[in-house]
Amino acid sequence: MSRNIEGKVVVITGASSGLGEATARYLAAEGAKVVLGARRLDRLRALAKELSLPAEAIVQTDVTDCGQVKALTDRAVSLHGRLDVIVNNAGLMPHSPLERGKVEDWDRMIDVNLKGVLYGIAAALPHMTRQKSGHIINVSSVAGHKVRPGGAVYSATKTAVRVISEGLRQEVKPYNIRTTIISPGAVESELPASITEADVAKGIRDFYEAYAIPAISFARMVAFAMSQPDEVDVNEILFRPTAQEL
Repeated sequence: MSRNIEGKVVVITGASSGLGEATARYLAAEGAKVVLGARRLDRLRALAKELSLPAEAIVQTDVTDCGQVKALTDRAVSLHGRLDVIVNNAGLMPHSPLERGKVEDWDRMIDVNLKGVLYGIAAALPHMTRQKSGHIINVSSVAGHKVRPGGAVYSATKTAVRVISEGLRQEVKPYNIRTTIISPGAVESELPASITEADVAKGIRDFYEAYAIPAISFARMVAFAMSQPDEVDVNEILFRPTAQEL
């Protein structure tokens, strides 16, 4: 698998925990040159030390700030001379019924899950179009395919990621850029911790404890899409724990 991963320059957002952290570990082990962004700089530093990354390979990044996301991709190019892959992974999932009017949570989901992906695309495209190569991997969710009570806004953001990614796929054909949407089911992460309603949080925690699979399962999906021959474009991966019905 490492044949088409080794040496690639990969930017990962939300890399301080969960899916992003697992993906950083997995790709670094496969020989990729990872450049990591997240808000929690202490966690990034610890991960960089573990992976023997240079200090310059981590950038404190809030994906709701377009300038910070651009600084992250620019850092990758300044370090390694190019940008081969961006994994737009940062996300949160504060579920709640709409009637509770959790407007601040709605705004945060739109800013991180949707605008954060758009900012990642905007930051990566100039480098990739110039290179005439690249791979943009956007993280959606099973919730981008199925809507459940309490998850309407989250599902809306994750559906939007799929729509934007499909439009992007068609637009970047002249530049030899590949695009992949990865839609996980219940995978171990800090997503349940972002829920602000106690009763909803308990239900989701119980569900994750019963069904969630390790975060490395997501990392393997990223690696699968990346490792295909350059002429193969894996556009969408939808996966769940075997036991997950929803």
